[in-house]
Amino acid sequence: MNMNNSYRTKDLSEAAFLYASGAKLIKLDNENGRVWFIYADKAQCEKLADSFWSKEATVNAKEFADAFRTLKDMIFNRGQR
Repeated sequence: MNMNNSYRTKDLSEAAFLYASGAKLIKLDNENGRVWFIYADKAQCEKLADSFWSKEATVNAKEFADAFRTLKDMIFNRGQR
């Protein structure tokens, strides 16, 4: 996977929106106690993130809630491995 074309965010709400919108989550990265969500296709993610932060985004509420819960589970279950 080309990491130069990846998109990184540490914001859980933004990451959940990307996930619910179908962006491909590559991995979670822990840097100094901060979790970064790393997605493929930087251009697609930047466009989605722009719509998220400008309050123009739309996504199914149930899919967003499920994505938020899934990402939280990924964060907190990592420490139990």
